[in-house]
Order: sequence, then structure tokens, then C-alpha cells
Amino acid sequence: MASFEEEWARLKDGAADGPGMRLASAGDGGAEGGVKSSKTAWTAAGSAVGSLCGNAKKVLTSLETGQHGLATDGGVETAAAQSEVYQSWKTYLDKLSGRCTTLQGNLERAGKDLLLTDESVKGLFVEMGKQYRDTPAVGGEGK
Repeated sequence: MASFEEEWARLKDGAADGPGMRLASAGDGGAEGGVKSSKTAWTAAGSAVGSLCGNAKKVLTSLETGQHGLATDGGVETAAAQSEVYQSWKTYLDKLSGRCTTLQGNLERAGKDLLLTDESVKGLFVEMGKQYRDTPAVGGEGK
């Protein structure tokens, strides 16, 4: 996987090469290089991420509802394994929800503050990356 700096440089180079990279709402016009940014586009991206967050919360609620009445202390191995899988998914969905909330805020802020420098925008996402590092899969190991 490329570092953030490498990926950022690649994206900036691609934008400078012409209209190959466009926001969905950019239309045919735009600034030099064919890239146009608007508060509406950034807000729409933030809203889409917010919807993903809402879906993750709905799934988590469904998983929690499915756990009612499950006894894991009776020595039944399948119940204990199912509980372990549930805990790993709960952890994953909790972290996904937090990450989506942060990303939504960053996207909306980038749209609101269109005068941010490249370094300022990069800083928003670098900080997010520090807070939400991907972790190895948990659970499901044979016992």
C-alpha cells in the first residue's frame, strides 16, 4: 500500500494532467486543469458517508437484538463461538461508525473551508488516519 504522501502526490499529478479527475457535480466547466470544487459536492460526499454510518448503526442494532436470550456460559461451544464472532463484529462496526463520523465531518469542513491549503486538507485526513488505524481481524480462531 502506498503512503499517504505518495498517493496524495499521484492524485495531484493526475489533476494537473487534465480533466481526468472530476467531482461528480463539476459539469463541463471548471478551474484550470478541469477540476472544479464546490461546497455542494463536498457536502454531498459527507452526506453519503453519513448514510453509511447510519447503516452501520442499524446493522449493529440488529446484531444486538439477535443476541438477546443467547446463553454463552452453559458450556455450549457454538454459543460461545457465536458470541465471539458477535463481539468482533460489534467492535468493527463501532470503529467503522466512528471513522465514518470523522470522515463526514472532514468532508463537510473541506467544503465549508474551500480556501484551505493542500497541507491543511492533508492534515485533516492524516489526523483521522492516526486515530483510526486498521487492525487485524479478531475472533473466529479455533480453540
